[in-house]
Amino acid sequence: MRKIILSILGGLLIVGAYFASQYIADKGDKKRPAPEKVVKTVFTDTVHNSTVQIVIPANGSLVAKRRVELYSEVQGVFRTGNKLFKPGQEYRQGENLIRIDASEYYASVQSAKSNLYNSIAAIMPDLRLDFPEVFQKWQTYLNGFDLNKSTPKLPKMTTDKENYFITGRGIVSNYYNVKNLEQRLAKYNIRAPFTGILTEALVTEGSLIRNGQKLGEYIDPSAYEMEVALSKAYASLLKVGEQVALNNLDKTQNFNGAVSRVNGSIDATTQTITAYIEVKDKTLKEGMYLEANLNAKEESDAIEINRNLMLDGDQIFVVRDSILDIIDVNPVYFSDAKVVLKDIPNGTIILSKPVPGAYAGMKVKPYTATNSKDI
Repeated sequence: MRKIILSILGGLLIVGAYFASQYIADKGDKKRPAPEKVVKTVFTDTVHNSTVQIVIPANGSLVAKRRVELYSEVQGVFRTGNKLFKPGQEYRQGENLIRIDASEYYASVQSAKSNLYNSIAAIMPDLRLDFPEVFQKWQTYLNGFDLNKSTPKLPKMTTDKENYFITGRGIVSNYYNVKNLEQRLAKYNIRAPFTGILTEALVTEGSLIRNGQKLGEYIDPSAYEMEVALSKAYASLLKVGEQVALNNLDKTQNFNGAVSRVNGSIDATTQTITAYIEVKDKTLKEGMYLEANLNAKEESDAIEINRNLMLDGDQIFVVRDSILDIIDVNPVYFSDAKVVLKDIPNGTIILSKPVPGAYAGMKVKPYTATNSKDI
């Protein structure tokens, strides 16, 4: 009896398992609902061809337009002046920058001037007897001869006899020897060639200065130049006097400059041409790094877009009836962030921002104020 009951229960269990498996299989065959197709919203812009100003970016550091490297042509001890010879010290034009002790050399100059005076005085009796017609002008020269002043120019000799007589006494050679010594004496005082500021000082008061030694650097802080290297393609576009907008690296200060010079040759290694931009501003300093934007040329019937909108093969995306398409374009100028394009018909709707994963034939929805919540 027990065996019969167990057989019946086993059969029922098998039947129940069969129906349960059928139920589970039928439930798994139900189709999932199709996902709703998402249409991306894109930012667009309408093409309006116009004249585009092509601006060439460049950068460089400022250098004083007028600068002097100071060197000594004589030897001596650096004497203390009215101002300390230190970087940042300002001087007026003609003011002494450096005074070198010239007391020993000054004595030799005075000795040569005295010898010249004595040589002329020695021939005066002969001039009175043999050349009475020129005696007075030489007497006037002697009367105006001052050892403490620069040696005056010799009187003009009007006849050959006078010339032979004066030259034969060695007066002309003595005169030029004195003038040569006076010229060298002037080198013991180095004066400011223009109003400016000392930017480098390599000697101090009391030090011994040697012939040919560099003493420092002196600049005019009122005008600076910036050297920029540009592609040879713009050689014919650069013009002297062209206005240039400049700014510092932080873009917190703006300056106005002008192209002052353009090099007449192209660098053979880099194929670039050098231009110099002059800029004046009281806040500028030598060595300051600036960015410049040069107006190279105007391109008519063109537009300017971001470079990241360009595709390989000089193509861009356009929107036609809410479908993306690709058209060919003619790029005429590339900058770091922008590109100037031509041959795009007016009224063409183009993307103004790149769309990740975009492809030709992709359905899109142009951005408007009413669908802004979908973005």
